[in-house]
Amino acid sequence: MLRGFYTAASGMMANQRMQEMLSNNISNVETPGYKQTQGSLRAFPELLLQQMGSKTLPTSTAPVVPDQGEVGSLHTGVYLQETTPDFSQGALKETGVSTDMALVAGELPDENGAVLFQVENSDGEARYTKNGSFTVDGEGFLTTNTGYRLLDESGNPINTGGQAFLVSKTGMLTTDNGSTQLAVSYTPDANGLVPEGSDLYVPGENAQPLGNALENEGVNFSVHQNYIERSNVDMNQTMTEMMNTYRSFEMNQRVLKAYDQSMQQAVSEIGRIR
Repeated sequence: MLRGFYTAASGMMANQRMQEMLSNNISNVETPGYKQTQGSLRAFPELLLQQMGSKTLPTSTAPVVPDQGEVGSLHTGVYLQETTPDFSQGALKETGVSTDMALVAGELPDENGAVLFQVENSDGEARYTKNGSFTVDGEGFLTTNTGYRLLDESGNPINTGGQAFLVSKTGMLTTDNGSTQLAVSYTPDANGLVPEGSDLYVPGENAQPLGNALENEGVNFSVHQNYIERSNVDMNQTMTEMMNTYRSFEMNQRVLKAYDQSMQQAVSEIGRIR
C-alpha cells in the first residue's frame, strides 16, 4: 500500500512539471521565434511480483516443498524524463521594420538540424536565437531585446549606424559603408540545445558545436528582412494538453486520497486492540 502512495505522488509531480512547461509555452505564444518545448514522460522500471508459499507433495512421505507462482508486474511510478525544444518553422509576419529579420530553414541534411542567428552576451559568450526582432542601440549596433549584439561571420558585432540598411536572402547586410555577412549558425541536432531565457539557446554539455551554416554542405536557409518568425506554439493543441494533464493530476490525487483513507481505516479499525 505504501508503494501506491509513491506511485500516485510521482504521477502528480510529473503532471505538475508538464503543466509548468505547457504554461511557459502559452506565455510565449507572442514571442517572435519562440520554439515550444515538448516533454517526454517515462515510467520507472516495473517490478515482477511472485507469490511465495509451500505445498505438500502427494506421496507417502508427504514432503513440504517451496511453491512460487507469478502474480504479475507492478508499475512503480512515472517521471518527466526530459524537455526538448521543437524547432519546426513558425509562420512569418510582415512588420515593415528594417531591423526585423526572419530566418527560414530550407532543406537540411539532418532531420533534427536547425539554423539560428548568433549573438553575443555581455560576457562575450556566443548565444543562439531564432528571434529576429532586433533593434539598434545607442552606439549603432544591432541587438536583441535583451541587449545582446548580433554577430557577423567573423564573430564581430554588427554596427549599422541606424536602420538604413538592406539584408539579402543569403544574410548579406549592406550599408553605405559596405557589406557584411550575418553569422547564421547550423546545428545537426537541435535537441542538444539548452534554452536560456525565452528566446536564447546554448549548446548542452554533450551537444555538437555549432558551425557556419554557409560552410555546411546541403544547408539551405533564407533571411527575410521586414519580417519576423512567429512562435510555433499551437494554442489549441497546448490547451488540450493542459486539460489532459490537469485531469491526470486529479485522477492521481483521488488515488492518493483513496490510499490515505485505506491506511486510516487500517490503523483505526483493523489495527485496534480490543
